[in-house]
Amino acid sequence: MLATVPNIRLQFNNILFPTDFSVFSEAALPYAEALARRYEATLYPAHIVPPEPYHALPMEPFPVTLDYTWHAAEESLAKLASLEELKDIHHQVLLKQGPLWEVISTMVEKNRVDLIVLGTHGRTGLSRLAMGSVAEEIYRRASCPVLCVGPKVPHESKLAPEFRRILFPTDFSEASRAALPYALTLAEESQARLVLLHLIPLVPVADREVVKAVAIEKLKALIPPDASAWCTPEFDVRFEFPAEAIVRAATRHHSDVIVMGVQQNGHARAVSHLPWATATEVVATAPCPVLTVRG
Repeated sequence: MLATVPNIRLQFNNILFPTDFSVFSEAALPYAEALARRYEATLYPAHIVPPEPYHALPMEPFPVTLDYTWHAAEESLAKLASLEELKDIHHQVLLKQGPLWEVISTMVEKNRVDLIVLGTHGRTGLSRLAMGSVAEEIYRRASCPVLCVGPKVPHESKLAPEFRRILFPTDFSEASRAALPYALTLAEESQARLVLLHLIPLVPVADREVVKAVAIEKLKALIPPDASAWCTPEFDVRFEFPAEAIVRAATRHHSDVIVMGVQQNGHARAVSHLPWATATEVVATAPCPVLTVRG
């Protein structure tokens, strides 16, 4: 029985590009530019200045206009906005001070943002546990899709990035189903090769071939009947651990983007109890960008 897939048309009108002016943010900028140009969207390069530190003794607040950090951020944003690559893209810089997620969520709501593009430092394991994960906080709480460009994504090419080979890992969950329309629509728009990946836990099973065959039929049921007219679907079922297997599959299939659903969280650090969550590891180690869609 064919699954019911919402018929969405991607139209990103407002793209938010949060930047800390690092090389990681720099690597994500070409994707923000290309998508803004492709969808004729307004691009919002944005920087969030951290809140003022708490002082034990009452002090007069330091005027933000005189603060060196603020002025340095203003100069960096102005330099970014004047780049030759942005001259034909409608763009507006945003500079705010405050807690990161509070500021970003306000920017998303006020500017009707329907896509966030950001570079990530790719901290995982104990480093992530100690430092937290800015990218994870954003993509697990944002109401719109988030394109994460991790540190393993090559960014030497001057060519505009294209999504010709799309990897869609699915566990058939609600979160995964929320991401499926984006994978299908990107594939249709780009006439892309779409690989649907399902990973089965490494537990003893009576007959792996039977289990694999059932999984492939479930993957096929996710594809609309007319899909062959606009994309080339492929099906990949493996008995492997999810995060490592997704990254290996992206390399094996030479994927240009991974589209995957993520579970939502309502609190800033609610994700910290899962330091090695699949999405976190994939974003940090994938050889291509990861488009996360909150389920």
